Amino acid sequence: MAALPKKKMPSSRKGNRRSHHRASLPTLVPCPQCRLPKPAHRVCPSCGSYHGRTVLPQRSS
Repeated sequence: MAALPKKKMPSSRKGNRRSHHRASLPTLVPCPQCRLPKPAHRVCPSCGSYHGRTVLPQRSS
């Protein structure tokens, strides 16, 4: 059997423990070619470039 707490834990203590369990916003960096924000270390979704070269063909809008 697993261990059980002897007393009820206050909600403030649970909140303090879980204070760092939150979703964080993704880090966005400007694309060196089109200057639009993109996730770091990923292909730019707007121009299709990565590390100074075109990897994906441009989408026709």
